Amino acid sequence: MAGLLSAIRLRLARGSRPASGTGDNGDGPASRRAPPLRARVLGALLVGNIVLDAAGTAIGTRLALEAYGASGLAYAIAGISVAIVAVEALARLAASQGLIDLALRPLGLRIDRYAEKLSATDEIRGQLDLLHQSGGVVKEERDMLGGLLDLKELSVSEVMVHRTKMRTVDADLPPAEIVSEVLRSPYTRLPLWRGTPENIVGVVHAKDLLRAIEAQGERGGIDVEAIATTPWFVPDTTSLRDQLTAFLARKQHVALVVDEYGDLMGLLTLEDILEEIVGEISDEHDVASRGVRPQPDGSVLVDGSLPIRDLNRMMDWSLPDEEATTVAGLVIHEAMLIPDPGQVFNFHGFRFEVMRRVRNRVTALRVAKAERAAEGQEGGAAPRSAEA
Repeated sequence: MAGLLSAIRLRLARGSRPASGTGDNGDGPASRRAPPLRARVLGALLVGNIVLDAAGTAIGTRLALEAYGASGLAYAIAGISVAIVAVEALARLAASQGLIDLALRPLGLRIDRYAEKLSATDEIRGQLDLLHQSGGVVKEERDMLGGLLDLKELSVSEVMVHRTKMRTVDADLPPAEIVSEVLRSPYTRLPLWRGTPENIVGVVHAKDLLRAIEAQGERGGIDVEAIATTPWFVPDTTSLRDQLTAFLARKQHVALVVDEYGDLMGLLTLEDILEEIVGEISDEHDVASRGVRPQPDGSVLVDGSLPIRDLNRMMDWSLPDEEATTVAGLVIHEAMLIPDPGQVFNFHGFRFEVMRRVRNRVTALRVAKAERAAEGQEGGAAPRSAEA
């Protein structure tokens, strides 16, 4: 019950999004003015439950003291405990028989809808957010536990390295050049391609390559494709939880992601999944990431290819990632066009300014919370706005 009430309290604090088709996306004036009917009813039920418990306890205790004197306190405690258990049992019985659903139906409420929304995962998330707000859980711990819960909901296509950013090696290069490419790379496993970069024929491990060099004593006579492992292709719809289980079962660390037509989409590693839980994992060979650069005015310069989830985690924001994976994808989705440098968009409580575009790709943006951007513009020219 405590977890359920905490989840309800969290929903009241955040405000629930209205159903689709209402004309309000949850960020407009109507959403800020008051929570929807179902949230107000749940709030009333919660407050009513607390008031009735307090009133019943006070009245029962006073009646017991007047009737039995000092010994009446023990009778009052026993009676109240039995009453609470009995009321909860009757409430469960009424719910199982559909009586509560019938009573709330005239108000447009259905118990089964809330049973789905207030799942065990929602209760855990609610408790984590409430504990974080009260200082009981630090942000890093909340993000780690939240990332663990997200594995079931995320697909491999949302966290993979896109094919345009994959580090690969041409299998037709001379063996000595392939060895040099592998040794210069910050990664221990590199896909081999032949003909076109999308035609992956194997995955070579740096350690296997060094063993072959030691065995033959030279680089030029190595058959790189012979020591490469067979590429493992997985559908882009696979959930991260299932892929993590598959990685552990097959004892492999790299998978190539393909779409429904079998075309290469990207590459996923075991480390990519672990980073969804613990955050960025860096070592001495990793290339420094420059995806987010905070500015003195409170805004941040971000790469267009930066995943929305990473930006949310770094800045403790809550930008939606249901319709787009990257920040540039979110802007294109909301604007319904490919914007030009200098265009500014305001949505979801944030201000997005396009800084740079290369052909059809938005490569750099400035992002700031709407109120902070308004403060920066105070006393100067009004911010530019672009309409889709």
